[in-house]
Amino acid sequence: MVKQRTIKKTVKARGVGIHSGKLVNLTLIPAKADHGVVFKRLDAGGKEVHAHSAFVNEVILSTGLESQGVKVSTVEHLMSAFSALGIDNVIVELDSFEVPIMDGSSAAFIFLIQSAGIEEQDAHKRFIVIKDSVRVENGESWAQVSPYNGFKVTLEIDFEHKKVKESGQKLSIDFAKQSYLKEISRARTFGYLRDVEMLQKQNLALGASIDNAIALTDDNILNEDGLRFHNEFVKHKILDIVGDLFLLGSNFIGYYEGYKTGHMLNDQLLSAILSQPEAYSVDTFEELDSPIKYYSEDWQNEL
Repeated sequence: MVKQRTIKKTVKARGVGIHSGKLVNLTLIPAKADHGVVFKRLDAGGKEVHAHSAFVNEVILSTGLESQGVKVSTVEHLMSAFSALGIDNVIVELDSFEVPIMDGSSAAFIFLIQSAGIEEQDAHKRFIVIKDSVRVENGESWAQVSPYNGFKVTLEIDFEHKKVKESGQKLSIDFAKQSYLKEISRARTFGYLRDVEMLQKQNLALGASIDNAIALTDDNILNEDGLRFHNEFVKHKILDIVGDLFLLGSNFIGYYEGYKTGHMLNDQLLSAILSQPEAYSVDTFEELDSPIKYYSEDWQNEL
């Protein structure tokens, strides 16, 4: 059988919170089978928030969760790393309301998980398997999922910016054939410098810098080292999609397609899927029959 996964040992990291601008301590702790991904706010009396679509409360600038009056912001990059490495069960301790932004990608979280090691557990891993197409729209933006024997994402973005247009704004990734670690994990978030300046006047994005994002001016980028991929912009949006889909509570088997999507549309799509029980099933697989293969622990060969 395909087994559930946790990490082998507790690991810690520290990074800046994108909104607060303050240092955040993050600790990943192994969890028992069927525990799920759970965030624990040490600065809020140890209250917990389960990483699931039912608790999404924030979708404008990032994906955030809330339960028992306690919030956890900017979870998508960490959730993307958990999804890519098939981590079903883990406790995420934080001493702030947000997951640290690190370098603006999921690469630091991949490194952290691989440093902890991955342990298979004696329990069947459950997958969300799409059985019927589900589509949501918002103006000209749309997102949909359909049946597929694996995990594939096709996304088209549309930004009126010279560098983004030059980079290519449409990409299709089949994760059975292309490596998340190599192709997606290092893609950084991005934003317009003028928007960041406006947000900072509202005491938001106080931790944003060229160390954790691609900074767009009106016609160029500020990052001296340039882009990590020629199409880094659309790749980061796919990284976000992988993280948002993992809030279904299990790894996703199906085909995601979207045009000009974001966290809000992704959340609407998850709600639409879960509201239609006939559109999906929760399945387990024998190892040889699994439509998803996870990466080995030899991560240095992938990055």
